[in-house]
Amino acid sequence: MRYSFIIPVFNRPAEAAELLESLAAIRGEGDFEVVVVEDGSSDCCAEVVGRYDGRLSLKYVAQPNGGPAVARNNGAEHASGEFLLILDSDCVVPQGYLKAIDEELRREECDAFGGPDRAAEGFTAVQKAINYSMTSFLTTGGIRGGKRKLDRFYPRSFNMGVRRSLFLRLGGFSNMRFGEDIDLSIRIFESGARCRLFPEAWVWHKRRTDFRKFFRQVHNSGIARINLWKRHPGSLKPVHLLPALFTVGCALLLLLAVIGAPFCLYSLWLLLPLGAYALLVLLHSAWLNKSLGVALLSVLASYIQLLGYGTGFISAWWRRCVRGKGGEMQAFRDTFYK
Repeated sequence: MRYSFIIPVFNRPAEAAELLESLAAIRGEGDFEVVVVEDGSSDCCAEVVGRYDGRLSLKYVAQPNGGPAVARNNGAEHASGEFLLILDSDCVVPQGYLKAIDEELRREECDAFGGPDRAAEGFTAVQKAINYSMTSFLTTGGIRGGKRKLDRFYPRSFNMGVRRSLFLRLGGFSNMRFGEDIDLSIRIFESGARCRLFPEAWVWHKRRTDFRKFFRQVHNSGIARINLWKRHPGSLKPVHLLPALFTVGCALLLLLAVIGAPFCLYSLWLLLPLGAYALLVLLHSAWLNKSLGVALLSVLASYIQLLGYGTGFISAWWRRCVRGKGGEMQAFRDTFYK
């Protein structure tokens, strides 16, 4: 068998149904199986999986709750495909997904790969805004799969492909609570394996979140970057410092403006860079999304993305690098699937 889709699920039967339906729609594109791993859900998707018996080659695995990394590793043990295609349950696969992967592998063989994510037309305005903040060159530097990027491409677990033999040889995902997908990508590069971006193998990523949960997510990501650096010295790149520098810059401008305002109203001009960045995001998002409402929310999402990541990065750097505290730092713990 060529491919095994690995899908961890936690209390999301409706999402699982939407993803399985999209996989059934591409059944003619290639030889694949689907391994659904139920991660200790109270609202199980066994009945949903049963509906696709006969339409898909399916394996359903149940385990006690351990988080998506444990679920993916468990799924890999039950898989039989040459390549593991790892997706989040809140993704939907478009027509042509497997064809895009096949074409890239025929063009140039590799051992691991990943694709970008996009927002579908039917997504909510908040989902589209968060998608913008996570994929725009103006926020993340394009490192999540854009063709323009400031760093080499590291596949993320929402849309990742890897040879099963390599995955098992490297021990799969680590026990990191956050950043475990980047940890695996780094280990793939360190092993000498070939890893590439497949720009046309994209998925719709629903990002089931609100702005509060989004802040928690990106704050954890900032912490994870320092944890990754401690595990893999040399993995920290200049692009990873940008959100922290942005956060410090925002704090200094706001502080100076507040201190100077009682004495000189011209000090409020210090806030001009913040407004200029907001305007740039507004115009760019409005052009991409064709919606002023989404564009306004994109400004908020972009500031949350940069400040959340920046504060997480700075707090972890202070604790682990300045104060010398050992052990991997965690902040918001109950966010495996949020």
